[in-house]
Amino acid sequence: MTNERLSGLALLAGSAGVIITLALHPSGRGLFSPDSFAAEARKLIAVHSLALTCLPLWFLGACGVARRVGVARESDQQLGFAGLVFYGFALAAMMTAVIFDGLVSPGIAARINEATGTVGQGWRIAFNYNSTVDGAFVRVVIAASSVALLLWSVAILRGSTLPRALGVYGCLLSVATLVALLSGELDRYFHIFGAVLVGQTVWFVTAGMLLSRRQSA
Repeated sequence: MTNERLSGLALLAGSAGVIITLALHPSGRGLFSPDSFAAEARKLIAVHSLALTCLPLWFLGACGVARRVGVARESDQQLGFAGLVFYGFALAAMMTAVIFDGLVSPGIAARINEATGTVGQGWRIAFNYNSTVDGAFVRVVIAASSVALLLWSVAILRGSTLPRALGVYGCLLSVATLVALLSGELDRYFHIFGAVLVGQTVWFVTAGMLLSRRQSA
């Protein structure tokens, strides 16, 4: 099996895990109900553990994308490598955001449920701070991953190493995402993050299918 096929399969496996994570992600409201806390916390930890498992797979797949878009010319190699650097930066931020949201939040919520009075209020402040930090890392994820997809998509359009339609889609998605982020629309409609992640997953699934079908490097 060639490196490109392995990279494509890694992209598909990572993307499937992310889709499952988004589909099963709990609302988190049950964390503050004694009757539902245990089940909600287990589910939150489970889906975020799955997301953490998918991140290395996505990075392995991204290495294959970076190689593939850079085969046409040296300048495209630079675009491919630069995109890989930005995407590695995005995945590092995503790992941190996943840990804060899925592994730290249940612990703080447990303290809120156990504490009373001013102690409980202190843990609520800690929970709000945790959410703020998580949101900051999410913004880094969106910005860095959009730049990465933009660089790879430009390389695709320049070198035609993958279908041009994928390059056009990646450019449009990345530019629209960066505009939404810089204009403040993301702060008003935070669910846009989920839509962006789904849109990027579509890009990676398509790239993964194309790479996994190649018989030679």
